[in-house]
Amino acid sequence: MSRNLRTAPISGGFLSLIGVTFYPIYFRSLMRLEEYKKEQAINRAGIVQEDVQPPGLKVWSDPFGRK
Repeated sequence: MSRNLRTAPISGGFLSLIGVTFYPIYFRSLMRLEEYKKEQAINRAGIVQEDVQPPGLKVWSDPFGRK
């Protein structure tokens, strides 16, 4: 029983660390779509998609576009 009491906080701490790491990467961008779209528009301002994309592959599309 003592081993389980020691393992639970270690596992919980590890899962918490993963959650704290993924929050700014994944969940924050999902919750603030407008801000993220503006940021990506600024980052991709000077890029011509046809020049960057290898031949024969589909050109980039809006990741927020709904089908």
